This record gives sequence, C-alpha cells and structure tokens, in this order.
Amino acid sequence: MSAARPLPTEMKVLMNHIYEYRKGVRRMVLFTCNRKYEEFATSHLQRLGIPYMLQPAGKRNLNLYFGRSECLDAIKLIITRPLNELSPEEDFILGAMLGYDICAQCERFCLRKGNARRTQAAETQTQTAAIS
Repeated sequence: MSAARPLPTEMKVLMNHIYEYRKGVRRMVLFTCNRKYEEFATSHLQRLGIPYMLQPAGKRNLNLYFGRSECLDAIKLIITRPLNELSPEEDFILGAMLGYDICAQCERFCLRKGNARRTQAAETQTQTAAIS
C-alpha cells in the first residue's frame, strides 16, 4: 500500500476557495497558480459542476476564475487582457466582484486614477514641448 502524497500548498488554497464558494461566502474566486496544476484544478471543478474560466498569467502561471455563471459572463467581457493592463475602472469592478474590501478598492481606484492623470499630464507636457 503506497502512502498518499500530500497536497501541495497551492492546491490546499484552491480547496479552501472551493469550500468558501460552496458555502456561499464567495460568489466568485480568482485563483492564480502554476500551470502544472491546471489539470488537477479544472478536473476538480468539473467534477463539482463549478463553472470556471482560465487566463494565462505569464509564462508559468494561470488565473483560474470560478463561481456563478453570471459573474463569469461579466468577467469574460471585462478581462480581455492581462490584469496589469486593466483600466482603473475595470480593476475596481473586478475587485468588487471578488468581494475585496470596498473601501480599499475605492482607495486603490483613486490612487490609480491619480497616477493615470499624472501620466496623462506628463504625456501632454512632452507633446507640448515637442511641438514648441
């Protein structure tokens, strides 16, 4: 009889997310993991009948979204590029959908909008200087 291999930490985190989803604590989850766990994660979600969506996240990782179908339908419309390329508005919506602290999301949004405004102002100054 062979001893069962212990579950890697990443998969324990996934199991906790699934538990919270099934208990109604979360309506949608974003789980980022190494691509080597894709088969394990997706087959487990399929066995449980939980809808999911995959998104590449660099060379070695992937983002696994799972949860209510209506949430995933919205995610498919919002997440059309890597997460670091989302607009401040898209980032805010994603965070809110994932159940992140709404005050922290508001603060993050304002910070990102402020950074976006400073970047736009710098670009405008550069363009104005180039024209002069």
